[in-house]
This record gives sequence, structure tokens and C-alpha cells, in this order.
Amino acid sequence: MLTTLIYRSQLNLSRQSTELRELVERARGRNAKLNITGVLLAKGSDVLQILEGSEESVVKLFHTIREDKRHSGVVELMRDYGPRRRFENVGMLLFDLQTQSPKEVLQSVLHYSKLESYLTSDDRVFKFIQTFIMGKRPVPSGARYIPEKWTLSPEALPFGESLGLIAGQSCQFALQPIVEPSEGKISSLEALIRGNDGGSPEHFFSTLDPDKIYEVDLQTKAYAFALAEKLGIGSHKIAVNLLPMSLVNIPNAVEFLVSEIKKHGLQPEQVVIEVTENEMISGFNQFNSAIKQLRGEGVGLAIDDFGSGYAGLSLLTRFQPDKIKIDREIVSDIHLSGPKQAIVRSIVSCCSDLEITLVAEGIEKIEEWCWLESAGIRRFQGFLFARPQINGVGDIHWPHLVR
Repeated sequence: MLTTLIYRSQLNLSRQSTELRELVERARGRNAKLNITGVLLAKGSDVLQILEGSEESVVKLFHTIREDKRHSGVVELMRDYGPRRRFENVGMLLFDLQTQSPKEVLQSVLHYSKLESYLTSDDRVFKFIQTFIMGKRPVPSGARYIPEKWTLSPEALPFGESLGLIAGQSCQFALQPIVEPSEGKISSLEALIRGNDGGSPEHFFSTLDPDKIYEVDLQTKAYAFALAEKLGIGSHKIAVNLLPMSLVNIPNAVEFLVSEIKKHGLQPEQVVIEVTENEMISGFNQFNSAIKQLRGEGVGLAIDDFGSGYAGLSLLTRFQPDKIKIDREIVSDIHLSGPKQAIVRSIVSCCSDLEITLVAEGIEKIEEWCWLESAGIRRFQGFLFARPQINGVGDIHWPHLVR
């Protein structure tokens, strides 16, 4: 399976520039024979390296690096799986920030990228690279986000009219945008499951035979992908919720999902699977294997309702998703609660270090959005911005500074 591994370390070299180039030159030929691409970024003695290749070859090389006395403080930052390389297979590339400007290095790295440009902005690998090159971006001053300075105005979206109730389905889906107000753009559309009577997910699942819940949960995702096709979402992303144990208990669950994604004209990279931590995960090895398969196909992964269930922090130690969605109970009235503010600041710091995108769910008040935006969160979902609409996408209310 194609694997990407990122680590940071400090290099112990007596002649830093000369020895580093010699080391990279030797590694270039060795890596090329192993079909591994190495991208090494150096900032003095500090190093960030990205390794791409087969899982067996990359892991074996990383163990060798860890035992190499020229490296100290070796820390694995990310291990991911994908359907295609992010970089050309050139063995080894060196980008030295002591001889090139940060802008030049970033442009050079992007030159070797094989990903479509619209994918790099959300890609964790490129986030690690950009942060290492440019440094952490400062959080804007909270002085700008004073509730009294903002107003909301609606915008109709180019997805056509709602399709209404669709006959012949066991359920319906309501689409709700996840937005980046500071950029004025849609991050993705979440497909929220509803009963045929418009009822909640909890009510829908309560009507099912307990032995069929995971099977139905998986099969209903085909309706969501079909809806995305009918509405013509273009290159927008679509997120669907999935019970974690649906990936464990239903044979060939990943194959089914990928087949339905492609059947309805979507790219796997457009789809984000949201797993909730509310359900205790048993059979974690099988679950982790399914996640590797999903990532290997290019499908994104998010942890939904983070902070509400059993396994949030434990899940983060075992694998890192592309996205974490902070549970609405934590962000509700956060502008009034010191404990909630302390918890969210910790989550922001953790996800910043791991280059995981954060989404705040359930935003209903402009005061909540202002506090969270000031804390460094950029993506939001909630009634303040847009309400879910059955088989359609409603207007978005964008915040604007009062003139």
C-alpha cells in the first residue's frame, strides 16, 4: 500500500551544508532503487522529511533513520495512505532554507507536486511542509471579532431547487454547508441522514432491526452520493456520517463505498467519511485496517462530535484524521464559559501541531462564532450560517463587518 510518512529530527553534522548534500546524494540512488521518494527540508540542524513508497519499504527505511546516530530527536508526525504519490519518484529531494528563501522553497516543493492544486490546500502533508517553511501563522487579534461589528446577509447557492422527498428510499438526506466565513467559501457539504418523515437520525435508526443497523447505515450512503450527483455539486466536497462498526461488521464495506462514489461521478478525494466517537469501537484492528483502505483510495476522514464520546483522545493517538469536528455541546455559549474556552484552546493547540483541520459544529449565535474565530478556528457549521435542507442546499448567511 502506498504510504506517506513524515518525521522531524535534528541532524548532527560537523559541516552542515556539505555533509547534508553528500547524505542526500547517497540517499537519492538508494531510495530510487526502493521506489521511495524522500523530500527533505532543512532549516539549520532542524529537519522535516517526507517519505513516500510502499509501506514495507518506507517503514524499514524509517527504522534505519531512527537508529542513525546523525539523527537525534526523531519524532514521527504522520503516517498516511493514498492512491497516488504526492511527489515525483525522484529518490531524494533537498530544500535548504539556509540557501533559499521560504518563498522559493515553497514554490519548488509545489513544482514537484503531483496533486491537483485544489487538493493541496487541504492536504495534511502540505500543511506540515508549509508550516515548517513559513513558520506558524499568527492567530489574528480577537479585536476584529466583536459581535456588535458584524451582520449577516444571505446568498443563494448554485445548486438548484430542493428535490423534495425522493420516493423509493429508506431515508432522505439533508445537506448543510460547512463554511469558512473569513474566506467567504464553502468547505464542504454534509449529508445528514433523516427519516422519510423528516425525523432525526436517532429516530430513523430506532425504527430498524438492531441486527440490520450497520448494513442499512452503510447502504444509505449510496443515496447521499446519488443526491450529490443529481444536485451537481461540481468539485465541492461531500461529507457523510458512518457508524465506526459499519466498517468492521459489514464485509467489503470500503469496496462498496468506493464503488458507489465512482458510480455517481464523484472522485474519492471529494468524499469525507465522518465517524462518531459516540459509539465504542471494538475490533480496533479491523477498524484501523478499514481506515487504511479508505485512505488508500483517497477518501478523507473526520472524527465527528469530538469531545462527546468514549474514544476521542484515544483515537487521535492511534490515527490522525484530516478533520475534527468539535461537538456542539462544547461550543454552545462558549463566549460565556471559562472551562469550555480552556478545553477548546487545548484542542486548537493539539490540532495545530498535528495539522488537523478543525470545524466547530452547532454554531447558532454570532457571539459563539466571534469567540471561536478569535481562537483560531476557521471552519464552522450551524444554523447561524445555513440550515440543513432535505435533498437540497439552502441559502448561506455570510457575516459582514458593519460599515
